[in-house]
Amino acid sequence: MLGIWSADVGIDLGTANTLIHVRGRGIVLNEPSVVAVSKRTGQVLAVGSEARRMLGRTPADIVATRPLRNGVIADFEHTEQMIRHFIARAHNRAWHVSHPRVVLGVPSGVTEVEKRAVTDAATTAGAREAHLIEEPMAAAIGAGLPIQAAGGSMIVDIGGGTTEVAVISLGGVVAATSVRVGGDEMDDAIVQYVRRSMGLLIGERTAEDIKVAMGSAFPRPDEKSFLVRGRDLISGLPKTVEMTGGHVREALSGVLIDIVRAVRSTLDATPPELVEDVMERGIVVCGGGALLEGFDQLLAHETLMPVRIAEDPLTCVVRGTGIVLEEMDSLNRVLLRTRRARALRV
Repeated sequence: MLGIWSADVGIDLGTANTLIHVRGRGIVLNEPSVVAVSKRTGQVLAVGSEARRMLGRTPADIVATRPLRNGVIADFEHTEQMIRHFIARAHNRAWHVSHPRVVLGVPSGVTEVEKRAVTDAATTAGAREAHLIEEPMAAAIGAGLPIQAAGGSMIVDIGGGTTEVAVISLGGVVAATSVRVGGDEMDDAIVQYVRRSMGLLIGERTAEDIKVAMGSAFPRPDEKSFLVRGRDLISGLPKTVEMTGGHVREALSGVLIDIVRAVRSTLDATPPELVEDVMERGIVVCGGGALLEGFDQLLAHETLMPVRIAEDPLTCVVRGTGIVLEEMDSLNRVLLRTRRARALRV
């Protein structure tokens, strides 16, 4: 029996990246959620890092796409193929032989149809059982927050397609807000800013490079600059312009305002006693957006509460799914089918 259970997996099925945790082995895979498909045959040609390198660079008969949008499935068939491919790679074999249990993280604001699409994709890919857990709950578990305690803990998970905010107490979500903004919207905001302010057309990969190299949420004393290459909108010729950290911060301001608003909305819906606990324990931030320099300072400034970045923020959700697999009996009530959360859509 142990040999079968050891194949069970936890999956953080993200808009930007998919991470996989295999029971007994830890995190074994972290790949971009990208699929390259032949338009003529419909055949999947590449998945993950190899497919991401094709984004914006494919010939007319090949399209590289992300089958998930805003944390939910936009293309069922390619999502199922992507899950099957990733799990097989994680196990170095055909995973349908053992038919494992799977725990998948999903945004707290998903609809019943979206939940069904995720579970169907996993079972079609070969899972014996597919369980869902809200991403903020999984992130809180992975970040080591005392979710079972009779006190409030607040988690902010900024992913590629969604930002999840939740206050958790006694193993349940007391108040939650899910907004469909995240790292992808930051990249798009940079693309639009450069187009509007500098007359330059750049791609999403260039925008992501700018965000990683110079992105910040709070003013810093040593502002960096970055040479950006793209196509001039007037002449159509290649052009190089210089951007500063201030430019990038201005580009990201709208997205950051939406995230701060989501945190405030959740605090507004939280009972006063739990708000006191959050003030004492602080707000924990995870996900790729937590790596944006100065975001903890911005959030602390806007909420007047202590804020800290979780250890290894990119893997909190998938580590949480792995812990749930290891302790399924004691943590069974956190799975989505027993959910009692009050989620706000903003």
